[in-house]
Amino acid sequence: MDAYGRAVEQHMVALYNSLSEKDRRRYAAVEAEKLGHGGVQYVSELFACDPDTVRQGYRDVETLPADEGAGRIRKKGRSEES
Repeated sequence: MDAYGRAVEQHMVALYNSLSEKDRRRYAAVEAEKLGHGGVQYVSELFACDPDTVRQGYRDVETLPADEGAGRIRKKGRSEES
């Protein structure tokens, strides 16, 4: 399946790589859903992730906005200046 052109795929991969792990799953799932049949395989190959990761993203998206981890971001480690 060639769903998108090379430039769009490059932008998608750049965006995917900039996201947190949870957001990567969700983004991959939404992209796969847009494509329909064959979308999970296409997206998992494009993002070099397991198809089960995309499927978990589907489950994550279905539970939005009831996300227990919403608003939580890991704290930065201690700085050398402390």
